[in-house]
Amino acid sequence: MPVLLFLIDTSASMNQRTHLGTTYLDIAKGAVETFMKLRGRDPASRGDRYMLVNFEDVPFGIKAGWKESHATFMTELRNLQATGLTTIGQSLRTAFDLLNLNRLVTGIDNYGQGRNPFFLEPAIIIAITDSNKLTSSSGVQDELHLPLTTPLPGSELTKEPFRWDQRLFALVLRIPGNASVEPEPLGGVPPDDSPITPMCEVTGGRSYSVFSQRMLNQCLESLVQKIQSGVVINFEKTGPDPPPLEGKQALFSFPLTSGPQPWHCCHKLIYVRPNPKTGVPIGHWPIPEAFWPDQNSPTLPPRSAHPHVRFSCLDAEPMVIDKVPFDKYELEPSPLTQYILERKSPHTCWQVFVCNSAKYSDLGQPFGYLKASTALNCVNLFVMPYNYPVLLPLLDDLIKVHKFKPTLKWRQSFENYLKTMPPYYYGSLRKALRIMGAPNLLADNMEYGLSYSVVSYLKKLSQQSKIEYDRLIASIGKKPPPEAGIKVRWRGGGISLAQRRDFIQQLQSLTGEAPTLPMELNPKEFQGFHLALLNKGLKPQSLRNAYDIPRSHLLDQLSRMRRNLLNTNVCSLRGQDSDQLHSVPIAQMGNYQDFLKAAPQPLRDADPEQPKRLHTFGNPFKLDKKGMMIDEADEFVTGPQNKGKRPGDNNNMQGGGPKRRRCMSPLLRLGRAYTPPVTPPASPRPTAGETDVYMIHTELFQINAAVNDHSLVLSFSDYEKIFLLLKQIQGTLDTRLIFLQNIIKEAARYRVQRSLKS
Repeated sequence: MPVLLFLIDTSASMNQRTHLGTTYLDIAKGAVETFMKLRGRDPASRGDRYMLVNFEDVPFGIKAGWKESHATFMTELRNLQATGLTTIGQSLRTAFDLLNLNRLVTGIDNYGQGRNPFFLEPAIIIAITDSNKLTSSSGVQDELHLPLTTPLPGSELTKEPFRWDQRLFALVLRIPGNASVEPEPLGGVPPDDSPITPMCEVTGGRSYSVFSQRMLNQCLESLVQKIQSGVVINFEKTGPDPPPLEGKQALFSFPLTSGPQPWHCCHKLIYVRPNPKTGVPIGHWPIPEAFWPDQNSPTLPPRSAHPHVRFSCLDAEPMVIDKVPFDKYELEPSPLTQYILERKSPHTCWQVFVCNSAKYSDLGQPFGYLKASTALNCVNLFVMPYNYPVLLPLLDDLIKVHKFKPTLKWRQSFENYLKTMPPYYYGSLRKALRIMGAPNLLADNMEYGLSYSVVSYLKKLSQQSKIEYDRLIASIGKKPPPEAGIKVRWRGGGISLAQRRDFIQQLQSLTGEAPTLPMELNPKEFQGFHLALLNKGLKPQSLRNAYDIPRSHLLDQLSRMRRNLLNTNVCSLRGQDSDQLHSVPIAQMGNYQDFLKAAPQPLRDADPEQPKRLHTFGNPFKLDKKGMMIDEADEFVTGPQNKGKRPGDNNNMQGGGPKRRRCMSPLLRLGRAYTPPVTPPASPRPTAGETDVYMIHTELFQINAAVNDHSLVLSFSDYEKIFLLLKQIQGTLDTRLIFLQNIIKEAARYRVQRSLKS
């Protein structure tokens, strides 16, 4: 999952306009959108993560980080404004810290245990800036300087602020303000000579000097091709140059001199291809560290961001054994790959070393080799076990001669090899032996070479990085606090001294002329207004002490005070129009959630047990439909309930799915779903009490049927049928009163339902 971080210059110089009529900042925004469209054509772009950083201070300069969505990224990109300084050094440090924040938590860097190229998080930083001077609060700078101090835990373990899978590319805008009559030069885009160019080259990237829109589009297409999964390595030659090949004629592109050649030292990328099945790179062997691990050392020496790999030009035979895994990485085209391919020797290789990786050797033992492909179209780096010329013959004898039954002599040779191998190779070697079918050659209790204090320190750094990661994620999106200044105080609605009639008359008698005063005065116009301070070190004061004014400045200060008091100028400046005080953009009129967030916290309810009323935005009298009783008189279910049905009866599911359960009316609550039983002829006669109950339930359902009749209820003038049924009710006085109350409630309930429908 590559990370694409855009570093946009938001200094004030980005407001300059080009001959196209757009500002540099507008061109930068359009370049980001064009890049995303070009990148979207690749199916591999589905896993891309976009970040956005500008030139503001931390954390306000991080507009989109690890958790922000694509919509947030686009919104913050469109809202960028060019109002600051060209603090590109601080912004680059912020970008690198943002990318490195999660590395200690995931353990990608694997400090002290070798460098694993297949443990990577490829990131590309695309900086879009102009060619103006680097400015900061301390002045103008000629060179790019990154701050040395950073809140990132574990930053002291790496000498540089970046890592070997992070590259910086810069688009330096130099589009003129006037259209040029000269034709544009054809060919590639040249690098720029701005201070950011050396930083790009150190990380393995480059800069582009953009003079037109066509060149900008060409640069964007080139940047899309640069998105590759890989790590940057420094390759340096050690020893003499290779002898010329006998019997082969090669047209070398480099002069055959004894001085340094371009291919002697290359700073290029090796491609780490992901597994096509899982989409994740798979590897077996690390690149050794530049030191021998000491179990008694309390700290780890800092490593360089890019490993320094030395290659020997002595031809060697490539060694590969069946069942022994190895890693193969393709080198980015460079003068080194060009020189190796021009030799046209695909059956020989050059061994690679890391200095100080062995215990008793400065150059170290070989851990792999460089070899041209059989088709002579690329050069590959083969990463093997450490000191593989000794190990591979031993493993070959174990497989072919000893048949995985090692002898005592073989074990002694194998133990001697283990003494020359760095301890952090034990885990990789154990996995390789397990693949071969010899898992018992290495003991499980072998140490990995790190002391207890170093292991504890790395665990502590992981916890601190997690805390810092959560803190930074929570701070992204917050607005910077307003700058300190002098707050304009409103002293009530009284008339000011300059508006009083007696003061004006007294002033006119002294000066001989009436002061010019504004015809319209709004004392609330500048309420909450802040006056900015030019000197940030001064403490804001509403009143200035007269003794702080130098004697030579007293007359100037008096004239300024008189001018401010009397307002002798004819034109009076107004900050806002009266209509603008209450104007809101149309796009923000419905943004009610932000208004609620900015509103003060309401007081608690006096009665906390009372249910809270849901806010319905716009209609405070709107009721919650979920709590309303929805019922119809003609939809009551008066049949028997189906709870006691047998499994063989299917009458309860006729007519589709289960019906919606509705609120029962008062008439149904007493005789709920009761059907008068059919008495067989041979049954005995009921007693007096049973006769009253039977008559009560019979009359109940007759009245209920009458109330449910639409023709009777809708004509509120015909109550004869109801009165005839009421007279037939038999029972005690209390029973008749209950029936009468329920009938009144039923009539009122139905009338409310009809009024709500209409």
